[in-house]
Amino acid sequence: IGLDAFYKCSSLTTITMPDGVTILGADAFSFCTSLTEVTMPNSLTSIGSNAFSGCSSLTEIEIPDSVTSIGESAFSDCKKLTSITIPDSVTSIGDGTFYGCTGLTEITIPDGATSVGFQTFSGCTSLKKITIPDSVTSIENNAFYGCASLTEIVIPDGVTKIYSGAFYKCTSLTEITIPDSVTNIRVGAFCGCTSLKKIVIPDGITSIEGSVFYGCTSLTEITIPDSVTSIWSSAFRGCSSLTEITIPD
Repeated sequence: IGLDAFYKCSSLTTITMPDGVTILGADAFSFCTSLTEVTMPNSLTSIGSNAFSGCSSLTEIEIPDSVTSIGESAFSDCKKLTSITIPDSVTSIGDGTFYGCTGLTEITIPDGATSVGFQTFSGCTSLKKITIPDSVTSIENNAFYGCASLTEIVIPDGVTKIYSGAFYKCTSLTEITIPDSVTNIRVGAFCGCTSLKKIVIPDGITSIEGSVFYGCTSLTEITIPDSVTSIWSSAFRGCSSLTEITIPD
């Protein structure tokens, strides 16, 4: 199904793709604002960029086990999407895949994924629970930006880098576990996490970059490991509840 095939078909409500379809092109159903039901065949291997972007009436979708890649912003701004199952066959999830999916409450990232991409869940304001598999090695820029309902997250041992703004303005996040495998936490990674009370920085970190904990107004305790040699500008700016900090030699 080619590029823009059903772009802005605003009255389309239901679609069943026949067996034999292997590729869903970029923007294929983008802005089909009345689309509520989609059936994909087991022959499908690829969902293109923006394939369902702006399908604001879509509430649920099941991706078949045959799919190996999901393109950039494939489901962005699907504001009523509450449930989606991503099979383990998927090894590539593009940037901004679920950007602005304000109704999404829970999701499991498949075991084959190696990263949580740029803005993948940015603006998913109802997202309460997410499972990140051990195969993931990096959490990219603004991956969970503004996920205001996310209360807890476990970062798996395989992750080595948390990029800029990864959890920016996750205002309900009270607890986060950073594994020792993480060697780099970039600028503003936890900026504006106003409910975060305690965090342990792993031993592999050598610098605390700018604005990493800026505005974490509930943060009361932090331990900086001996491996840290520099603390950048505004790293703890506005941490008004911080009563104790230990800086290494």
